[in-house]
Amino acid sequence: MKPWILYSLLRLGIFAAVFALLMVTQLDWLLSAVIAAVVGFAISYIFFGKLRDAVALDIATRRAGPSHDPDRDAEDAAAEKGLEGDR
Repeated sequence: MKPWILYSLLRLGIFAAVFALLMVTQLDWLLSAVIAAVVGFAISYIFFGKLRDAVALDIATRRAGPSHDPDRDAEDAAAEKGLEGDR
């Protein structure tokens, strides 16, 4: 499983669990959502550092992909050819 999917599911699960717990205690839904978001952030920041680093590394490797894209070059050439015909 990709690290960003796992990280997102864990954070969403923590948020949902804390939110449900606070809603059971009859707390206002908006306050429950804010508290659940803060608790979810704090838990993920403290305990999921390695997973967060894996997500950052995955994003960095995706962004450092190939700088030369043949499809992009073909599209650019076709666009330029179309513009020259309009002149």
